Amino acid sequence: MPGAVIFDLDGVLIESEVVWDEARRDLVEKAGGTWLADAQQVMMGMSSVEWSRYMHDDLGVQLSPEEISAVVVRSVEHVYRERLPLIPGAREAVTALAARWPLGIASSANRQVIALVLELADLADYFAVSVSSEEVSRGKPAPDVYLEAARRLVREPPSCVAVEDSANGIRAAANAGMSVIAVPNRAFAPVADALARADVVLPSIEDLDVEVVAALGR
Repeated sequence: MPGAVIFDLDGVLIESEVVWDEARRDLVEKAGGTWLADAQQVMMGMSSVEWSRYMHDDLGVQLSPEEISAVVVRSVEHVYRERLPLIPGAREAVTALAARWPLGIASSANRQVIALVLELADLADYFAVSVSSEEVSRGKPAPDVYLEAARRLVREPPSCVAVEDSANGIRAAANAGMSVIAVPNRAFAPVADALARADVVLPSIEDLDVEVVAALGR
């Protein structure tokens, strides 16, 4: 039987990758930088430290990485406060699984964004821990954020089940030695070699239930 379930946030519980994409593109355009065709894919899974540095160094945004992160986060938070894009079925999946296992969040989002989302969604009480990639050495696909979530949950990584949507997220959880349930991101679908590392692939978070998770421990 699995010992814990660890959720990614963006693309799993909230339909937010497009929100982050638009906030970053807008800043690049206003700051006179150059948006690259693969910029969104490159930044998926990066910590705020990593993607703000990438926007400065590779996209030509002439602000400090700290300023870049702050501007983008303010834009994302404004959108969330106007309307949180909670994915249909996310609340039901979280509440059902929380009745059986301790839950964690392992997200690339900034700490303040994670806290805001859980507050606005009224889901904070269902998660025993949450970890931002900015709190560990490396972002996804490195396993750091998942390993730290397992440590805070006092669970061995192989006993944990991760729920992910992106290529780098799937790789991160698999690299941590966890079982992985993939719910492929509709806007930025994971590439085939990453998806192949998932133990289960679901068409929607609405299909995630106790039986799906329990089966991974049998």
